Amino acid sequence: MKQIFESENIRFVQVSEELVSDYLTMVNDFENVNRWIGSKDKKYNEEQELAWIQEKLKENAPVFSMIEKESGAFIGNIELMDMSESAGELGIAITAAKQEQGFGTEAVQAFVKYCAVKFGISKVLLRAMPYNSRAIHVYQKCGFLEYQRTERFVFMELSLDPEAVSSSGAARE
Repeated sequence: MKQIFESENIRFVQVSEELVSDYLTMVNDFENVNRWIGSKDKKYNEEQELAWIQEKLKENAPVFSMIEKESGAFIGNIELMDMSESAGELGIAITAAKQEQGFGTEAVQAFVKYCAVKFGISKVLLRAMPYNSRAIHVYQKCGFLEYQRTERFVFMELSLDPEAVSSSGAARE
């Protein structure tokens, strides 16, 4: 697996066919993951995951798998979607075994800094389900502010200063 950057406890690696079984375990976990990523009741298979990996690699998309440095265990995936010149939408999924251990906060902070420096974006957007209070808490802890709430989603944003972010050194290539 090709490492792209790292934070204190996480290696951010290129998505990989080596991790297909981990991806499937995560995205098919309806109670802890699937219901939060908008795929309600959709079960994914190996062929679909392999196609997803190939598509992301072909597009050179900013999506990474997260690996715990200490154990080498799979944590989850993080992605910047719908990127424009100045903004992108954050997506993150953490496998049940690694939830509630601080990886979400560390991953979001490191990934946002990486994207600000690498792509020069000045804003990161996201949407969370209103009843996903754990995720909303993490996003608020990372500096995201709510700007709209509907029955389906809480919309949040984080404004960035790429120059200030680059001097912080939190995400290392």
